[in-house]
Amino acid sequence: MYRLSVLGLLLILGISAGILYDHLVAVPEANRKMVEKIKEDFPGEDLPDPLARKEKPAGKKGSLSPLVDLVSLQEQYPDIQGWLMIPETGIDYPVLQSSAEEPEYYIHRNYQGEPDVNGSLFLQWDCDVREGENLVVYGHNMNSGVMFGNLDRYAEKEYCQAHPLVYFQTLDGVAVYRVTAVLKTDVSVFPFQQAFFPEPDGLAEYVRQAKRLELFDNGETFDIDEADQVLTLVTCSYEWSGARNLVIAVRE
Repeated sequence: MYRLSVLGLLLILGISAGILYDHLVAVPEANRKMVEKIKEDFPGEDLPDPLARKEKPAGKKGSLSPLVDLVSLQEQYPDIQGWLMIPETGIDYPVLQSSAEEPEYYIHRNYQGEPDVNGSLFLQWDCDVREGENLVVYGHNMNSGVMFGNLDRYAEKEYCQAHPLVYFQTLDGVAVYRVTAVLKTDVSVFPFQQAFFPEPDGLAEYVRQAKRLELFDNGETFDIDEADQVLTLVTCSYEWSGARNLVIAVRE
């Protein structure tokens, strides 16, 4: 009986170790290779290192070197609307978008439309990357750290201040967004799913409301009234039913 108990315990430990290896090593490695393969097949140019590592004015939209050859990538995979990258966070992925009929099509599919437990980063179906005021991007909060698995780390003030810039490439070029507020909230408290604002100061009020609800003051100061486009990055949080981690970044 004792021997059987020991064997059972060893079996459980072996299975647990295998699951941990899969989540912490195999899945991130497969994800890294996927991104590398896309960049090899559709090469752009690296961001200038000073821009990637230091807080510098980014210039106008479209002034940075491309992350990937988005034109060719979109020709093969039309649902890819852009490429999102946050230096030194592991967030470096294509951003997909489906339709009103299947708004969460990519929640458990990769950029090729194949089943994938990690899913993809995807835009809310009614967002317009060129004309939209609030571009809402969703991604799974994976334990492995892939997709938006590290987004909840922005709840730490030091991490937020160390990673202030978000790069989003579309067919218009690479735009730079500065992280402005970090929230833990849900749609009943904060309207993060609103893509357009009919009022003239609607987007500015959206940012003001985010600042009122933010977890901490990250020290960023800017003229909210000058904001013309915002990225709202969304992933799950688990403090209560429907809770979400939000990172809101304003285009420079």
